[in-house]
Amino acid sequence: MPDFDDVQDGKDYHVGVPMQASAFFLKGSNSLDWGMKNRLARIFNPATGKTVMLAVDHGYFQGPTTGLERIDISIVPLVPYADALMITRGALRTSIPAEMSKPVVLRSSGGQSILKELSNELVAVDVGDAVRLNASAMAVQVYIGGEHEHQSIGNLVKVVDAGNQHGIPTLAVTGVGKELVRDAKYLGLATRICAEMGAHVVKTYYCEKGFARVAAACPVPLVIAGGKKLPELDALKMAYEAIDQGASGVDMGRNIFQSEAPTAMIAAINAVVHKNAKPKEAYELFSSLKAKG
Repeated sequence: MPDFDDVQDGKDYHVGVPMQASAFFLKGSNSLDWGMKNRLARIFNPATGKTVMLAVDHGYFQGPTTGLERIDISIVPLVPYADALMITRGALRTSIPAEMSKPVVLRSSGGQSILKELSNELVAVDVGDAVRLNASAMAVQVYIGGEHEHQSIGNLVKVVDAGNQHGIPTLAVTGVGKELVRDAKYLGLATRICAEMGAHVVKTYYCEKGFARVAAACPVPLVIAGGKKLPELDALKMAYEAIDQGASGVDMGRNIFQSEAPTAMIAAINAVVHKNAKPKEAYELFSSLKAKG
């Protein structure tokens, strides 16, 4: 039994000082529960409100993509330089050391390959497995305008509902088929629908005209996809322009792990996203680090 005779009254009550209740730093996230906010604060740097995600989930429909043939060799050394890792559960379990402390954005949709209709996906990961893997978010592909648009939106809704029950945010990824144009009108439609369906973060493509309107109309944070491999300076310019026009980060894969100097490239992307480095400045950093090997 505790010795109640030795219990002392507290003295630092700060009577008259209002309880501190600061607003959460991420767009559209203030009303979320504590667990949701905590997970999002792992993915997005609270000091900048931005993130550099390293996307290595391509194998779920492309197989052994160039640069991802051996995730244990090519990707593990890059993880310390990323804010978050976007990956499949199979690759996570087999190739990423459990000692890694970076947050995981878990690819949670799938069910097709590059040989078939890409929009024909299903929910491929149960939320219980996401909990077991300590995922900080679950990622779902949504194909607005695609052949299986309705099904992919249904996948998003299922994952959002399951994630809400466990405090795990959902990242909606706007998949764009070959027949669709990646312009501001389409991207604005796709990103807004994803947010309206409950996604907590949306990943989309950058467009040169009107991206600021796309970002402004989306009530949750946007991160941009790197897309196909570009020359390093071009990729840095894209990242800079997207951040400048309202994006909250990047989720890059091929423009990092297919670079001639992946570590130097992710460091340069970090400088753009978190330090507002201009493209030429970031490219100089890339070139310097590349030269040092």
